[in-house]
Amino acid sequence: MQVYLPIAEMSVNALLVLGMGWLVGFLSGMFGVGGGFLMTPLLIFIGVPPAIAVGTQANQLVAASVSGVLAHWRRGNVDVKLGVVMLAGGVVGTAVGVWIFGILQRLGQIDIAITLSYVFFLGTIGGMMLVESSRAILRRRAPTAKRGKLHRHIWLHGLPFKMRFQRSKLYISALLPAGIGAVGGMLVAIMGIGGGFLLVPAMIYLLNMPAGLVAGTSLFQIIFTTAAATLLQAATNQTVDAMLALLLLVGGVIGAQFGTRAGSRLRGETARLALSTIVVAVALKLAWDLFSRPDDLFTLTMGMR
Repeated sequence: MQVYLPIAEMSVNALLVLGMGWLVGFLSGMFGVGGGFLMTPLLIFIGVPPAIAVGTQANQLVAASVSGVLAHWRRGNVDVKLGVVMLAGGVVGTAVGVWIFGILQRLGQIDIAITLSYVFFLGTIGGMMLVESSRAILRRRAPTAKRGKLHRHIWLHGLPFKMRFQRSKLYISALLPAGIGAVGGMLVAIMGIGGGFLLVPAMIYLLNMPAGLVAGTSLFQIIFTTAAATLLQAATNQTVDAMLALLLLVGGVIGAQFGTRAGSRLRGETARLALSTIVVAVALKLAWDLFSRPDDLFTLTMGMR
């Protein structure tokens, strides 16, 4: 069942793309991540140009995140006030990221920049999460293990402009969640990811948020940053393929509902271990493709319109 993608200028199997959208939506609902860290590489693996993959799949993240956050909202697992502060930084970061994306595209370096960014960020963050979650599971199983402190205070918690977030029971500087949101916004624009794989651990380890509120609050912020990224990419860089986005949207919305139900049955450290394993696997595959011999040594492509 082949469909033609007018912006990507290629044909793809519609059922395959729907299945990919479902899988990413499932992960979005289960772990509270946008899923773009997996979708963009998957699109690249089936031949979609990296610039089109980044610009288009950000649109899919909007629907998948809306579907997931509604499920978390019904359970009361969203800190709206903290999410709005993160969003303020996210919008600024998204605008800066789209500007950088356009510069790299005009220089002809966007494809390699996207791939290298994925290898670095996914490998680093995924590796750290893998080590931490493995240690957490071992500590939980150890009969003599001592419980750590509920909140670990670091120098970042001493920053000015403190705000009280009643839902998360936090009293921290607004600069901290805003900065995390800004980094997430840049990742949305440059790498086409919701930033959840970075936002989730940052919210846990830097903000000391309760684990039950992290997924829903992360998805709340991701909705608006990915929507802004999609509009800016379409207007500025013309890298959004509407047909591809539609297929991903349908699969993502359905998958997110199943993922939210599955995520409620997982312990926090088990979910982090599963997520980190997936992140590291994707990073290794992208790194392998950078150094492996391509099927076609020489290719001719038309310039971006």
